[in-house]
Amino acid sequence: MKEVRIIDTTLRDAHQCLWATRMTTAHMLPVAERMDRAGFAQIDLAGTIQFDVCVRYLKEDPWERVRLMRQRVQRTPLRALVRSKNIVAFDVLPDDIIELWVERLVANGFRVVGCFDGLNDVDNMLCTTEVARRLGVKTFGALSYSVSPVHTDELYVRTAKDLVERGKVDAIMLKDAGGLLTVDRIRTLVPAVKQVMGDVPLEIHSHCLTGLAPLVYLEAVKLGADELHTSIAPLANGPAQPATQTIARNLRSMGYKVNVDDAILDEVGEHFRRIAEREGKPLGVPVEYDAFHYEHQLPGGMLTNFKSQLAHAGLSHKFDELLQECARVRQELGFPIMITPFAQLVGTQAVLNVVHGERYRIVPDEVKKYALGYYGKLLAPVEPNVLDRIVGNGSQAIALQPQPPAPGVPGLRRKYPNASDDERLLRYMFAGSQVDEMLAAGPMRTSYSFDQPIVELLSELAKRPRIGHLYIRKGDVRLEINSPEAVANEGEG
Repeated sequence: MKEVRIIDTTLRDAHQCLWATRMTTAHMLPVAERMDRAGFAQIDLAGTIQFDVCVRYLKEDPWERVRLMRQRVQRTPLRALVRSKNIVAFDVLPDDIIELWVERLVANGFRVVGCFDGLNDVDNMLCTTEVARRLGVKTFGALSYSVSPVHTDELYVRTAKDLVERGKVDAIMLKDAGGLLTVDRIRTLVPAVKQVMGDVPLEIHSHCLTGLAPLVYLEAVKLGADELHTSIAPLANGPAQPATQTIARNLRSMGYKVNVDDAILDEVGEHFRRIAEREGKPLGVPVEYDAFHYEHQLPGGMLTNFKSQLAHAGLSHKFDELLQECARVRQELGFPIMITPFAQLVGTQAVLNVVHGERYRIVPDEVKKYALGYYGKLLAPVEPNVLDRIVGNGSQAIALQPQPPAPGVPGLRRKYPNASDDERLLRYMFAGSQVDEMLAAGPMRTSYSFDQPIVELLSELAKRPRIGHLYIRKGDVRLEINSPEAVANEGEG
């Protein structure tokens, strides 16, 4: 009986999709040890957006989060995903910054480190995987999936072969960030890539945006896929991954072995359900098939942003035109995959074209850099007349021939001589006072209470030895408490 291994995405991609990446460390730690016992092959903990949200919005030290999780997750490897040579930024970073980033991922507790690239440029991915392999941890490379004339089975076979032969990765991840895989396509794609992978495991990662991912997963396993990326319900479905509980049940009924503990999964799922209920966060639900998604291929968050931008400009009636313009721009730019940073580049250019009424009259720096190959080898050339407009109307400060960025680590260490490499990297990625504000926020919360806020407040106050005066007011309700000692002291004045 073949075993199908499960890679858990609850702590990374599930809340990235459903909670705008707002799962806190205090949300995670109470169930970390139980998740460690659940039987997962790996626990996916962080990509680069988790670092971004931790620093900028949650005011939590992302490195400390990893260390705290590593203390509690002893048997299951923690997994990290690196985005090409960008990490948090859009621009390509120096190789030595990428290398230091990977070194710190490993030093802080990750035992599986891999990379994806929106252009499926293997050279961009190997910058990460070669360092990780040298440091003795497992590696994976991604086949970033999309639907276009250039995203053929032949492209993915060639990319998989390069990753296995040149990169010597320990696994290949078929990464369908847009939830675009269909059962028909998986039937040609999985056998084709498996043929050149040898004994290297194939992971399947998709999203339920069209409602097809659960069926795609089951079909992929029948064709030889080894590992599936799932999230624990109710942080599953919708824009997230298929539910672990449902996939495990269906695979077992098909005769496969899935060594996850159903009782633990339900306990963890109930923990996150209660958090969602208490904090007003959404939970994932299965969605119906959506054929329109294949036309624009835009992430859900971008659709919402487009509506807001157009409404602000008094152009709400141009929403359909904007979606059509996105498809047109994507085709003219050689069909980049609609994932970060390329979804943002295509979307921004489309907005500018529609709002200004003249196509490519204004060209963002990132679009010009993409067209000139700054982000890697393009899968298809930019249409010549469009390239002329991009080069002519884009910033003239951008050189026509991209040059590799100068090393960044020596200058970074000189600039922050008393900081750790962890802190230096955060300061390199986040401009201005963002890291200072994170540090000033103090120690992060590591426990979670389901008590009502007032109960939680009084519980915390009870731990403090001296409270002289307490005043709480909400609406017409007022609570005021003065300690006898405080009253006596006031009389002495």
